[in-house]
Amino acid sequence: MVSPASVNGPLDPVAAIAAERAIRRCLLDYCRGIDRCDADLVASVYHPDGTDDHGSFKGLGVDFARMATTVLRQHAVATTHFLGNAFIDFTSSTTAEVESQVLAWHRVHNEDGSEYLEQFGGRYFDRFECRDGDWRIAHRALTHDWDLKETIDPAFPPGRFEPSPRS
Repeated sequence: MVSPASVNGPLDPVAAIAAERAIRRCLLDYCRGIDRCDADLVASVYHPDGTDDHGSFKGLGVDFARMATTVLRQHAVATTHFLGNAFIDFTSSTTAEVESQVLAWHRVHNEDGSEYLEQFGGRYFDRFECRDGDWRIAHRALTHDWDLKETIDPAFPPGRFEPSPRS
């Protein structure tokens, strides 16, 4: 049987619920920021000294936010990032180890005008820290589980459904 102590770690139940809610909101803000190419929103999920290791990028989270949104604006027509299971383990009253599954779809255009869909499955391994009452990512590492690239054959007529505007 799972006990409250094993779920909440060193936090009391109410504090654990509030912390988990703040962490989940941070995870969702990241996805929304990436999909809207909003560098400020992506950067806001990291502490100022927070780091990101995406494999091809290793550095400060704020630098990743600028780089990723710039690249996506240049090459992607639209993106969707979806989080699945998120396991949150409070290791102290101010730290949590978080593993969350991510599925991402990038609709990308080629130089010849054709488009393809990049699909990606992976996991974010995050260390969240609460500083001055604010839960943010102190370190993120992305693990690549699988990917797939497909040519796009539109299912709807042009103009009926358009990608939503980015910020």
